[in-house]
Amino acid sequence: MLNKNLLHQAQALFISWFIDYIPFNGTKPNRWKNISVYELAEYINGAAFKKNEYADKGVPIIKITELKNGITDATQYCCTEKDAKYYIDDRDILFSWSGNPDTSIDAFLWSNGKAILNQHTFRVVSKYNAPAFTFFLLKYLKPQFTHIASNKQTIGLGHVTVADLKRLQFCADENTIREFNAITMPFFDMIFSNYKENQYLSSLRDTILPQLMSGELDVSNITL
Repeated sequence: MLNKNLLHQAQALFISWFIDYIPFNGTKPNRWKNISVYELAEYINGAAFKKNEYADKGVPIIKITELKNGITDATQYCCTEKDAKYYIDDRDILFSWSGNPDTSIDAFLWSNGKAILNQHTFRVVSKYNAPAFTFFLLKYLKPQFTHIASNKQTIGLGHVTVADLKRLQFCADENTIREFNAITMPFFDMIFSNYKENQYLSSLRDTILPQLMSGELDVSNITL
């Protein structure tokens, strides 16, 4: 809930800057130019895996399930070395471009440590060192991505291609992008920190609860 509120606040700022032009007296600055969404970042697709590359241990392989639920007992692992571009770590921005248009096409902020990205998801790297802007841009465009994917939907699945990202236009300039990024980085940082805290609390719960259930951990003498 807290992250949802932070995202709503950041999205309101995004709209006020780039849609309603509130900081610019309600008028789009003349210096701004149209640029494709594809040109605003580098989009690195995840790796394809062969059967012999899966294992019970190694580096976790991140699919749409892990993007939504984190690393679980159902997560598969990679036991071989892959190209460095496929590895992800905390604070990486990920964009799932294939799947159910309503539930799977989305941008995610990764917070589960070092892993390796599966195909059908991009690691998105801002070209202006502006991760907050890039993340909130992708979140703002989610309805458009959903619409694009829905128009290509087959057997419940849809996708957003590089060609689609090249067609989508966004109007701004580098200085404004950097200024917006500086203002919204605290939102980006707080969202990431909340993800990490939730993971810690979940891990603590999963460690303590079995001990309580088995009687291994006795809290009967604790006074609240």
